[in-house]
Amino acid sequence: MKRIRMCLVYLLVLAAVLPITGCSSGKKDSTVIVGAKNYTESLLTGEIMAQLLETKTDLTIERKFNLAPAVCFESVQKGEIDLFPEYTGGALIHYLKMDLINDPDEVYNVVKEEYKKQYDLIWLESLGFNNTYANAVRKDFAEKNNIKTDSDLAQFTPDLVYGAEHGYLDREDGYYPMCDLYGYQFKKTLQMDIGLIYQSLDQGDMDVANVYTTDGLLYQYDLVVLEDDKHYFPSYYCAPVVRNDTLTRHPEIAEALSVLKNCATEQDMIKYNYMVDGQKMEIEDVADIFMKDHGWKQ
Repeated sequence: MKRIRMCLVYLLVLAAVLPITGCSSGKKDSTVIVGAKNYTESLLTGEIMAQLLETKTDLTIERKFNLAPAVCFESVQKGEIDLFPEYTGGALIHYLKMDLINDPDEVYNVVKEEYKKQYDLIWLESLGFNNTYANAVRKDFAEKNNIKTDSDLAQFTPDLVYGAEHGYLDREDGYYPMCDLYGYQFKKTLQMDIGLIYQSLDQGDMDVANVYTTDGLLYQYDLVVLEDDKHYFPSYYCAPVVRNDTLTRHPEIAEALSVLKNCATEQDMIKYNYMVDGQKMEIEDVADIFMKDHGWKQ
């Protein structure tokens, strides 16, 4: 009898555990975790991807945002996140450790091939905008001296102060190689947080600033972004990067995110980033506006 009672207890425990285990496994399999780095544009594009998947699929979407760039890359490799927005130039230079490539299509093709080969990660189609570096000057200065390109600026640099965020002057693809290519000889350089650069340029504390081409604050200040006519700055096109095993389990992810192909220009992203950085709107609300502007949400 004792043996029978023990068997009955075992069967009851097993019956209680199995349904729970089955439900837990099913929930996990239908959950996709979207990651994003710890700055406005990555948070915004990550939220757009998350909302698209919630709108166009039956998947359960979790968010793991505000990750440091290196942590974001490590997390997708470890399976702690399933996808995140990444930039072609950053992938080429920082994670593939490859030399700069000027042609943006070639950069995309190289990172797509190498990420699949080395990390089993899949690059989906680019959103279409290029968030790269650029030099900006005040509009009155540009108009007075007829400056439209980086080459136009060269003759004026001995009298100008150049400003950039911390670390840019020491980068191998940063300040000094740029000066060599364009023949710049600035009288002074300043380094500060990117958020302070726009105000400093506007107030005349500096004359030329290194900026990002989709910065929201470009919308606020009356600045001219100069054309990189010698193609010095690398291309940083944004695209979703997804774990291959996640796509194998959930091919609907690629279909849902396919609408992102060429969906935004640099000017578009300046506007949406400004809603966050300038107008202090919530990331979720701006992503919702983006979705509605593109007809992906009612």
